[in-house]
Amino acid sequence: MRGGFVYIMTNKRNTVLYTGVTNDLERRVFEHTTKFNSKSFTSRYNASKLVWYEAFWDIRDAIAREKQIKGGPRWRKVKLIEDMNPEWLDLRANIK
Repeated sequence: MRGGFVYIMTNKRNTVLYTGVTNDLERRVFEHTTKFNSKSFTSRYNASKLVWYEAFWDIRDAIAREKQIKGGPRWRKVKLIEDMNPEWLDLRANIK
């Protein structure tokens, strides 16, 4: 089984949070930042900054984690971000 990533994107003011899952984080973040799908949530709300991600050996584990995160309150997402990235920096350069 192929691995995967769970990630959180936000906008410049850190007011919007988008949680996603992918098997290719670099490609997926590129799609978000270039507004590849102009009708997507991240395009509409300008969520082009990667602020958190987690890697998994098995995509099924990543999917389960994404559901857990999406099902939780906003404050839990903020805590995840601030534990890994307290300054809410754009982490795109870290995934290359």
